[in-house]
Amino acid sequence: MGAVTAEARPWTAPVASGPVTATVRLPGSKSMTARALVLSALADGPSEIRRPLRARDTTLMAAGLRALGVAIDTSSDDAWTVEPGPLRGPATVDVGLAGTIMRFAPPVAALADGTVTFDGDPHARNRPLRPIVEALRALGVVVDSSPSGGLPLVVHGTGMVEGGEAVIDASGSSQFVSGLLLSAPRFGKGLVLRHEGPPVPSAPHLRMTTHMLRAAGAVVDESVPDVWVVEPGPLHGHTWEIEPDLSGAAPFFAAAMVTGGAVTLAGWPRDSWQPVGTLTELLTALGAEVSQGDDGLTVRGTGELRGIDADLSEVSELTPVVAALAALAGSPSSLRGVAHIRGHETDRIAALAHELGKAGAGIVEHPDGLDITPGPLRPATFETYADHRMAHAAAVIGLASRGTELTDVACTSKTLPEFPELWAGLVTGS
Repeated sequence: MGAVTAEARPWTAPVASGPVTATVRLPGSKSMTARALVLSALADGPSEIRRPLRARDTTLMAAGLRALGVAIDTSSDDAWTVEPGPLRGPATVDVGLAGTIMRFAPPVAALADGTVTFDGDPHARNRPLRPIVEALRALGVVVDSSPSGGLPLVVHGTGMVEGGEAVIDASGSSQFVSGLLLSAPRFGKGLVLRHEGPPVPSAPHLRMTTHMLRAAGAVVDESVPDVWVVEPGPLHGHTWEIEPDLSGAAPFFAAAMVTGGAVTLAGWPRDSWQPVGTLTELLTALGAEVSQGDDGLTVRGTGELRGIDADLSEVSELTPVVAALAALAGSPSSLRGVAHIRGHETDRIAALAHELGKAGAGIVEHPDGLDITPGPLRPATFETYADHRMAHAAAVIGLASRGTELTDVACTSKTLPEFPELWAGLVTGS
């Protein structure tokens, strides 16, 4: 049932002729939109999702929940409406290449009455899923999976999940925890979920999950490290205000830093559920000035890019763009704490090592990161690996390196379909 992927679109990255100065309005956060869709589908009344992200991952999520019997109207770009209904199979869910769908939707499917089949793009079958599958089985759900514990997956829902206690190793992805927590209020006994293993990456995404659960009326206790307790109870319909996507803003901020310009992300809330503090520290260490005002979040280039020694485990989605900045910096960098991104859309550590090396950087690859020594830039063709963040990294390199070609820029449709046009307008000032 593999998804139809967009035809490859080769692209020449535009070179910056001067400082990039602009205000950008970006679509909503993928992470918040995905969570809002799931919580709304499981609620006891209607919900509205304001300024959602319309992109491949989120439209596939909406389609998957629709297949389970949820009425979702995505006709407006300003607000989507969700009317929950009885969850039922048989249904088929196309996850595309989205970790959010393959990890958030199976626990929802376990609450459906009937059989739900999951599959997606070819590479989706390589993305880790076993911890969710094993946790659902421990909670009494019958799940058929591939020999590796991943896709294709069949969840045999009975209309209810008893719930109780489960132990999980979520060191491969915080989405394993989020996926179980989002459905847990609907489990008969709720859920006590315990993580055992190396640290869970992307802690800010877990905080977003628990914040949003509480906003929908759930009772969640995360006071004990690596243990999450969700009480059984209703989730309420809610109006979700989706913030601009912070990870999606990273290449635009990088453009200001590389060119000595200034980029403002409009509509940024003063109280955010995304890790803006961590991003600020990181970009400041790299040589930027970051400020927040009524007009949004602004990043200014100071004319200097500095190498950094950084643990990126909390903000691993930023690794490709940070690695590109490190390749353009004035001194070497060491990036670590991101072993789990080898299981993202592609093995991002290996992919970055290969592509940045082609562009002239000296690279030492480690199990959990990269050492990057900037070198003389040379024209290169960047393979994008069907990975939107790899395309973002290549675009950042292209700001300073004429002749940077991308094998495919269409992969940016995963989270920001208008990226090539937005980027070209930003860089050329048109």
